[in-house]
Amino acid sequence: MIQTGLYLSVLGPSYVYVRYRCGRCKRVGEKLVEQESWDPAVLHPVRRTRDHADIRRFEEMGEITPEEIIDFHYALERLGGADRQEEVERA
Repeated sequence: MIQTGLYLSVLGPSYVYVRYRCGRCKRVGEKLVEQESWDPAVLHPVRRTRDHADIRRFEEMGEITPEEIIDFHYALERLGGADRQEEVERA
C-alpha cells in the first residue's frame, strides 16, 4: 500500500508525504520529500523491453544447474569473508 499527498507551506518549502507499508513485516512508515525533488515516476517500475538478442542469449545459457548454484553460494561466502576481513583491518 502506498499513499501520497501534499503538505503545503506558506513560509517554507512544500513537501510530498509518502506513506507505505512494508510487504514483509507489514510496518507502516512515512517519508517527507521536498516537492521540488519529488518524482512520481519512482512509484512505478521501469519497464524494459527485451530485444531478440537478449532473449536468444538467455535461451542459449540454458537452465541454471545445481553446480552453478553451489559455486554462487561459495562465491558469496568469499565476498562476505572479504568484507569482514576489511572491517577487522580497519579496527
